[in-house]
Amino acid sequence: MNRSVYRWSSLILRKMAEEITKSEIRSSPSIIAKSRSLWPSVLRWIPTSTDHIIASEKRLLSLVKTLYVQELVNIGSGPPGSKVRWFRSSSNERRFINTVTFDSKEGSPTLVMVHGYAASQGFFFKNFDYLANRFKVIAIDQLGWGGSSRPDFTCKSTEETEAWFIDSLEEWRKAKNLSNFILLGHSFGGYVAAKYALKHPEHVQHLILVGTAGLSSESDTTYEWVTRFRATWRGAILSHLWESNFTPQKIIRGLGPWGPDLVRKYTAARFTNRYSPEGVFTEEESRLLSDYVYHTSAAKASGELCLKYIFAFGAFNRALLNSASEWKVPTTFIYGAEDWMNYQGAQEAREQMKVPCEIIRVPQAGHFVFLENRDGFHSAVLYACRRFLSPNPDKEPFPEGLVSA
Repeated sequence: MNRSVYRWSSLILRKMAEEITKSEIRSSPSIIAKSRSLWPSVLRWIPTSTDHIIASEKRLLSLVKTLYVQELVNIGSGPPGSKVRWFRSSSNERRFINTVTFDSKEGSPTLVMVHGYAASQGFFFKNFDYLANRFKVIAIDQLGWGGSSRPDFTCKSTEETEAWFIDSLEEWRKAKNLSNFILLGHSFGGYVAAKYALKHPEHVQHLILVGTAGLSSESDTTYEWVTRFRATWRGAILSHLWESNFTPQKIIRGLGPWGPDLVRKYTAARFTNRYSPEGVFTEEESRLLSDYVYHTSAAKASGELCLKYIFAFGAFNRALLNSASEWKVPTTFIYGAEDWMNYQGAQEAREQMKVPCEIIRVPQAGHFVFLENRDGFHSAVLYACRRFLSPNPDKEPFPEGLVSA
């Protein structure tokens, strides 16, 4: 959900044009293969399955030293209090939220982590060890993403789409019997976390929004860039695809057996050594993350189809900014200093908020601040949660190297 999405989309479209030229290929099925298929995976057009997703997650999390428990939490078959089963779905099938819970010291505050668009909980793999020393860390795949259930996405409005994520998160909370937790969301996950806290503030002790969407400011220079980009032929094509709900994941599925190689190239290009000489990942980490990203992206389309109902082209949305005066949960915003999500929107929101609010900028990091400057991100999280961690929170100094906005 940034400029790299446009570059990625253009790369994928070009690759698709080169590789997919026959009508037979264009009409090949682009849905996830059943995990119990009789055909060997090498013969499937899309070399993935539900089992592949969980296996790739397990391989990625093998890099984490802290012990954890993975479970599929049953959230039932419909939103709470409603007889409608996931909005016009006729299925009675139970749905599940893929959840990982890390070992922690008794009495540690609970930190629930929610991933962003085109991601899953495994994207936090470089943060789990550090945070689990201070918190009971629970990370989830949102409904329709990662290893969670992927119901048919039948939402037709912003209201229904928001309820899809908010209500499924609430059903997960009830199933886990949680309350009084810190809720952290990244990008689109920050949007969902904030909307959840607006609807269920009694369960959230503190809200941490990392490079969150939904706070587009009128002074945002990125919006000007998108406006200029839309005037180009490439921008016109991508804008049309956006309105048609054509996602990058669909192209990955269309590429079939060429998809994994394309994802590897994208991951290597996206997480370069822009901010640190040693790079963001080791070779093994990059390989395992690419494998994980491919399998979670190529699976059945579900949650990804939310995009056009939540955001205008370019991921712009002012919903959180417009509702800032209604917030009831203390909030900390964390941004990479080079995040394309402009922190000025958070500054505008803070002026309207009636609850404590802090804005922290982390140097040498962009939108994926939790990967690009892990030490800075961890320091920001600990400072945001100081009243849960320190006996004298008011005396805790602001972390060196970070910037208070």
